[in-house]
Amino acid sequence: MTKRVRRNHSPAFKAKVALAALKGEKTLVELAQQFNVHVNQITQWKAQLLQGAAGVFGSEAKAGSMGPTVDMTLCMSQSLDNAIALPTCQRQEQKTPREA
Repeated sequence: MTKRVRRNHSPAFKAKVALAALKGEKTLVELAQQFNVHVNQITQWKAQLLQGAAGVFGSEAKAGSMGPTVDMTLCMSQSLDNAIALPTCQRQEQKTPREA
């Protein structure tokens, strides 16, 4: 028997699939066929996205230690409206409290 290689999906791909699931225009089965992943995997990624969404609106103290941020409105509009992958999103430089 040949050992099957495990697929590792990038965070950008997971976010793209989870956002498509949240949008609700297609069923989970349709999304699973489109992205070639299992329905349960889409459900897990969707739950992780919803669970971590509150962290986006966290305090400024947490945001300072995270590094550069990504403009999610740009990412969502590009990936959902134009079917462009999330890695094409433009990064915004993080402003320190003195610059704000």
